[in-house]
This record gives sequence, C-alpha cells and structure tokens, in this order.
Amino acid sequence: MLDKIFRRDMYQRFEFSMKESEPVASRTFLDVGCGTGWYSLELAKRRARKVVGIDLSTRMLMIARERLEEEGVVDFLEADFMEYEPGEAFNVVIAVGLMDYLEDPLPALIKMRAWTNDKCILSFPRARTARTLLRRVRLRLKRCPVYFYSPERVDRLLKEAGFKDYKMETIGQLYCVSAIV
Repeated sequence: MLDKIFRRDMYQRFEFSMKESEPVASRTFLDVGCGTGWYSLELAKRRARKVVGIDLSTRMLMIARERLEEEGVVDFLEADFMEYEPGEAFNVVIAVGLMDYLEDPLPALIKMRAWTNDKCILSFPRARTARTLLRRVRLRLKRCPVYFYSPERVDRLLKEAGFKDYKMETIGQLYCVSAIV
C-alpha cells in the first residue's frame, strides 16, 4: 500500500506503457532493461506474439524467469543491449527505467529506433523535482550514477535519434514518451 502511495508514478508509467503498446495481440515487443520482467510478462498475458526481455542483471532475470508462465512467448536474455542483434525489427521497443542510468542515451535511442518498425516507449527521470536530490544522493552512496532530463533535452535526443514524432506526458517524477519511427 505504501509503495502505491509513495511510488505512484511507477504504476502510472506502467499504465502509460501498456496503453501505448496497444494493440498488443499478435505483435512483437522488445523490453530493454526488463529487470524482473513486469512489462514483458504483462505483454505476454495480453497475447503478444513474441516478447524479448533483455537485461544485464543475472539476479533480475532469475526472478523474471521464475515468474514466467507463457513459455515460448517470452524470451529473457542476459546481454548488453548495445551488443544484441535481434535479426529482425520489433513492432514496439520498451525502455522504461533505463535512461536513468545512461550517461549518453543517444546511441541507445538510435539503436532502439533501428529495432522497431512502429514506436518506442520510453521514460526519462525529470530534473529538478522534489525527489531528484534525494535519489541522486542515495544512488551516489551506492556508487550508481543517475541522470536526469529536461523536456528540451528529451526533445533534442529524440530528434537526433531520428524519431519522426513523439508524445510526451509528465507522470509524477518522469517524462513518459511514445516515440514514432
């Protein structure tokens, strides 16, 4: 209950992502930085034809695989997504919670754009919010860099990556984006 109150934007970005993924049935998805597979598994439940979740964390992927019910629909891969070559484009690429940790997200955005034939669904943590300083200090103590964005920087990155158009919503501490190729 406390999680839903204090981290409400996590649930709202999930709803944004699922809404922007529609129609899900019979389509293909790449979930970059999939973590425990929350998004990937929901897409499988909504009858996606294929979902690939990719992450660097062995521990997160172990949790994702334990939760896996739709064998054959979801494939979880432990890999660096910048080295991953899918062989074919996906309908939708999702990267929610990833831009937080990329010092230079442009190469990743360019590669994601190349992997989709429809859109990318992304989130960017907002600069200058009530939680920005607290999060920066907390993660610095863990020796984990974190990066924050202005709407102008998001706009510039998406244009430089070659997206034709995008929709951006402010959801809590985040900018949630649906970028069209």
